[in-house]
Amino acid sequence: MQRSLRLSLSLSGVAALALANAPLLPAAAQDDVNADDLGVMSISLKDVVKPTLGFQGALQGAGTPNQAGIGGFLPLSVGDNSVFFADVLLNANFADYGNDSSIINTTVAGTTISTSTRLGYRWLNGDRSWMYGINGGYDSRPMNTGDADTGINVSGTEKSAFFQQVAVNAEAVSDSWNFNAYALVPVGDTEQQLNSVYQGGSLDTYGLDVGYLITPAVNASVGYYYQSGDLGEADGSGVLGRLAYEMTSGVTAGVNISYDEAFDTRVSADLKVRFGGPSTTAAKKKKWENPTINALTASPKNRDVRVHDTIQGCQDKSFYLGTCTY
Repeated sequence: MQRSLRLSLSLSGVAALALANAPLLPAAAQDDVNADDLGVMSISLKDVVKPTLGFQGALQGAGTPNQAGIGGFLPLSVGDNSVFFADVLLNANFADYGNDSSIINTTVAGTTISTSTRLGYRWLNGDRSWMYGINGGYDSRPMNTGDADTGINVSGTEKSAFFQQVAVNAEAVSDSWNFNAYALVPVGDTEQQLNSVYQGGSLDTYGLDVGYLITPAVNASVGYYYQSGDLGEADGSGVLGRLAYEMTSGVTAGVNISYDEAFDTRVSADLKVRFGGPSTTAAKKKKWENPTINALTASPKNRDVRVHDTIQGCQDKSFYLGTCTY
């Protein structure tokens, strides 16, 4: 009897001790969470959101040229959790390599200067686990033309063209995921004669990219887009993939692959280098280690005026010896 009583008292004591300590466990866990939160919450945006300047380059893709140039990010107003900014690119567009047209039939000749300007607003949510943004702007693309890669003789009839577009972009970035929705809308003279046979048109493009940060330095993304233009010859959907690697703070290299019925499969690569940013090594490290903070000063995406060309008056027909045949 005494042994049973002692056992009951012992069990009761253990249970009471467990119940007394139970509230301490969540509190300790909560303290750890709060400590983690303080890491990103302690960052002052005025210390890390600074102007950057550098250069970028890309190989030709689906309707886009070989190009290289300079660019810069300028924060116009930095708040406690937000930034209003401008971003400007100035690129030299070079000739297509080999006899491989980036716009389907007519080769692009060098050299012209294209521009891209964006004004935008980005902000962080309450615990800084997400960055949201919206930006818009204007892009221009003068284009010189060369021979046709189809074997049709257009020598002596090559013309220059000038295309332009307005664009809008919405974005969301977390520690692991990033989303980018965009619309590229041509304005002005959207269809122009390139030579005696072909005419080119700038393309409306609407798309969504979804990316995942494999590591803070490696981002893999897939996307869907719908394009239309060039008298209906380029209308249709496409898919694309991208793998980007930020080798060090401010230096990013990427490889892209896309497919649609108008351009078929296209593979391209790009490199972007930016200087400036936070003035101290500690601030640069904090910015680079936090994707939502790092995204506040990223250069907006989807800046190229995309062009496709087709035979004048020969939509849905074949071309033989300088005339359309049915």
